[in-house]
Amino acid sequence: MDAETAVLPILIAPDPGLKLRTRPVAEADADAIRDLIPRMYATMYRAPGIGLAAPQVGTGLRLAVIDLMPGDKPFPITLINPEIVAASDDLATREEGCLSLPGHYAEVSRPARVKVRYFDQLGVRQEMEAEDLLAACLQHEIDHLNGMLFIDHLSPLKRNMILRRLAKEQRQKRL
Repeated sequence: MDAETAVLPILIAPDPGLKLRTRPVAEADADAIRDLIPRMYATMYRAPGIGLAAPQVGTGLRLAVIDLMPGDKPFPITLINPEIVAASDDLATREEGCLSLPGHYAEVSRPARVKVRYFDQLGVRQEMEAEDLLAACLQHEIDHLNGMLFIDHLSPLKRNMILRRLAKEQRQKRL
């Protein structure tokens, strides 16, 4: 499958599919996951983005992909059934954006460090400790798997302002 056909449509907020909690990936999902993972990477790189969760492409499975491209070199991380098993008490605030809220950014405070347990693409159980951008990205993508967007961490006023602007932009695109 070439990269062009592999790209999936990304759901844009307030699509209700973005608010659904995902179900864990099971052995019966192996073929679907094997097909979905490269398509998710192709979609994320094309967007371009540094993370993408399965609900963003209309799939209700606990699956996310991340690539921060350290040193401008690909370093893909596939997260199957990820869970945060530890988080620091101290917070870090950074600007976040989302492929499902294109062009919109806001300051979000999250735990500065996290430990995440997950299965990799080969089905091997992994554990990762992260800080800085990777910690924020892991939390952002796991939020997606729990039906949350980064704007859910904002005040209702800020969240509604972003959603109204996004809705207006989407209407104008359709004209």
